[in-house]
Amino acid sequence: MTLGEFLWDRFGRLVLLFVTGAGSVLFLYVTGTQSGILTILGLVWAILFLAVQAADFLKSRGRLQELEAILEGLDQKHLFAECLPRPESVREREFFGLMRRAGKGAIEAVSDARAAQREYREYIESWVHEIKTPITAAQLICRSADGALRRKLITELSQIENHVERALFYARAESPEQDFLIRRSPLDVIVTEAIEQHRSLLIQSGVRIETHDLEHTVYTDGKWTCFLLGQLLQNAVRYRSREPVIVLAAKSLGRQVQLTVSDNGLGIPAQELPRIFDRGFTGSNGRARGGSTGMGLYLCRKLAAPLEIRLEAQSSEGQGTVMTLTFPAREALP
Repeated sequence: MTLGEFLWDRFGRLVLLFVTGAGSVLFLYVTGTQSGILTILGLVWAILFLAVQAADFLKSRGRLQELEAILEGLDQKHLFAECLPRPESVREREFFGLMRRAGKGAIEAVSDARAAQREYREYIESWVHEIKTPITAAQLICRSADGALRRKLITELSQIENHVERALFYARAESPEQDFLIRRSPLDVIVTEAIEQHRSLLIQSGVRIETHDLEHTVYTDGKWTCFLLGQLLQNAVRYRSREPVIVLAAKSLGRQVQLTVSDNGLGIPAQELPRIFDRGFTGSNGRARGGSTGMGLYLCRKLAAPLEIRLEAQSSEGQGTVMTLTFPAREALP
């Protein structure tokens, strides 16, 4: 609170005090009080008036700073009303009481939202496990189909499975600390698993995969990173060129390891590049191709954050895209 805000808040009171003081001086003057006495009375009144207002300003500002410090020190801001200090006046007591009632409502709303979120996550996980059974059964049935038809059906079923996995990881991303486990993981094993999970899609789309210098050890959760790489592979396949090539290469950056996923696809227009990680953003390529949800890269960024993976994108329209994952050094992890 600034001095100007303080004076404006008390403007009516200050005007009333000034008018009362001036009226008193005028009354004394009219009744014959000597001018010297009036001058002394006026000075005493002005000094007392300024002292009282200065003390009130300093007290009010200090109280606000105390409350701001309490608020800033809370991780969960909705608990502020429960941490208020002892009221210093009747007005504060009534005001704090209203805040506690409002805070209690906020806490109940937060608790209900967390319970609903937990129930939703549990439902999604249960649904994913249940839906995988008919998907697996359908894949087994496809084995009896003709060669070309079998490949097409398997590809489509793999896409369904990928969407199911995306739903599962989206639900888990709301509370990642309960699911992922950071440990030493061979990068080549993670990359190989991601490629294997999308082999049908890559073969059906005619994509050639190249890998270089993947013999590195990274500190991450292998399952989450494998899923993240799978999303990048799917994106590269969706926006592929006529002779698609995807290159996965790694290099050491001191204690960190950097993995790049490069393609020679359609690329991303420069004006759209800053928004590709936004939730629901599809871009001109997504609208032209159809079927894009704008959730893939958003989910990648959301999953990369708790893993301390820095995810960046570079692209040139018509020339391809390079997605860069920088894995943290072991010392940087909690």
